[in-house]
Amino acid sequence: MNFTAIDFETANNYRHSACAVGLVRVEGGNIVEKKAFLIRPPEKWFRFTYIHGLTWDDVKDAPTFEGLWPRIKPIITAGEFLAAHNASFDRSVLLKTCSYYDISPPPVDFMCTMQLARKKLGIYPTKLPDVCRRLNIRLDNHHEALADALACARIVLHACRQ
Repeated sequence: MNFTAIDFETANNYRHSACAVGLVRVEGGNIVEKKAFLIRPPEKWFRFTYIHGLTWDDVKDAPTFEGLWPRIKPIITAGEFLAAHNASFDRSVLLKTCSYYDISPPPVDFMCTMQLARKKLGIYPTKLPDVCRRLNIRLDNHHEALADALACARIVLHACRQ
């Protein structure tokens, strides 16, 4: 099974305000690549610092999503699907940010690890820390993009072994 787990963090309520992304590529059931990038969003307004800890000062010198796209597109499109916890959020961030920068979004399917935890594994509640705790998956720093993407990859791998 080949897929990429993805997690976006956003600066504010606008879905095109991605300020960080974590990507974990899985090939043949093994984690083969882990990448995290800060992203300079279009606006300086940060509302969600209390969630992920990032501020404008952290990202002001980072590339925009448009500038970062050539580096992340090959990882995003490398597998059969993208996995994310509450995938509707990450899908909308990807689509809205691509649209904002006039980038054609990649034709990739999403698997939601929150739905996977409910339907295949029978886990409730399904917040990422709860699922990780139930499956004994390490989650070092919830809402740090790479940590969350890594947890999502491990949830999918766990479910595949069931």
